[in-house]
Amino acid sequence: MKAAVIRSWGGPEQFSVEAVPDPEPGPGEVIVELHASALNWHDVLVRQTGRGFTTPSILGIDGAGIRQDTGEKTVIFPGLNWGKNAAAPGKDFSILGDSTDGTYAQLVAVPVENLFPMPQHLSWAEAAALPCAGLTAYRALFKRAKLRPGETVLVIGAGSGVSTFAIMFAATAEARVLATSSSRDKLDSVRAIGVDKGFLYTDPDWVQQVLEATGGGVDVIINGAGANLRDSMACLKPGGRIAVFGASAGTTATIDIPDLYWGHVSVLGTTLGSPDDFGHMLEMIDKYQIRPIIDSLYSLTEIVEAHRHLESRNHLGKLVLSLR
Repeated sequence: MKAAVIRSWGGPEQFSVEAVPDPEPGPGEVIVELHASALNWHDVLVRQTGRGFTTPSILGIDGAGIRQDTGEKTVIFPGLNWGKNAAAPGKDFSILGDSTDGTYAQLVAVPVENLFPMPQHLSWAEAAALPCAGLTAYRALFKRAKLRPGETVLVIGAGSGVSTFAIMFAATAEARVLATSSSRDKLDSVRAIGVDKGFLYTDPDWVQQVLEATGGGVDVIINGAGANLRDSMACLKPGGRIAVFGASAGTTATIDIPDLYWGHVSVLGTTLGSPDDFGHMLEMIDKYQIRPIIDSLYSLTEIVEAHRHLESRNHLGKLVLSLR
C-alpha cells in the first residue's frame, strides 16, 4: 500500500509517500480500505516533536473506508482503549496514529469495536472529516457543558474543524450561536452554518462587545485557544460553563479566582469522547443530515502541502486526503 511515512520528527517536509507492507490484523482487528483521511492539529503536534513515539510512523486519526471483512462502508472511532468510565478515558487510552499506524495510508488495521456505519448521505471526504473534530465538539457541547435549547453559545476561534462542528451542532440544538475570529471573512462565512453574530478578538474591547450583544453574557463557551481563558470567562453570565478542548494560543492561562467562585463558573476540560459519544454524534449527523465543512481536498502525494495549509490557520473547516 501507499502511505505517508515520517522517519524524523519536524516540519511538513518530513513526510515521504512510500510503498510499505500492508498491515496485518491482530486479534480482534479488521483491515479498512481507506478512501479518505482528515488532518487534525494533533497530527501537527506529533509530527513536530514526536511526543515520545517511535519512527518510522504513519500518522492520522480520522478515516472512512470499506471494511475488508464485511464490505460495509465505515467511519473509524479514533480512540483506543477508552475504558469503562464514561466520564474520562482510562490509563490505557491512546489515539490512533500515535503508537500505532494511522490513517495517512490506503489500509489501516483497527479494533472491530472502533468501526461504525458511515452515514449514507455523506461523501468519503465528509465522513473522514467527522471523527476527531466532530466528536470533540459533540462531547464539549452536550456531555461536558450540557447545552440546552434556547441557551447562548460562544465559539472561540471560528474556522477550525472543531469550531465549525460546534457551530453546526449548537445551531441544530436550537441555541443562539456567537463566534470570535481574527478574520472578518471567516466570521462572514460561518454565518451560513448558524452564527448569529461574530466578534473580532483582535479588537481590544471584544469582551465588552459580547456582553452588550447578549445583555450580560453567554451560557456556554467552547474554547480551543486555552491561553485566553480569563477573557473567555469574562464573557460568561453567572453560572456559565466553559469547555476547553485545546491550547492553540498557549498552554498556560491566568484567571482571577474570585471571578471563578463569585461567578459560579464551571471550567471543563474535554477532548475527543467515548465510543457512546461517537455513536450519539453519528445519530445526530444522520438525523439532521449535517454535512461537515470541507476546506480543501488533497491527494496523498500532496500531504506536505496539506500540512503547510493546516499550519497556516487560513482554512475554514477540515482538510482531507483522498486515498483512492
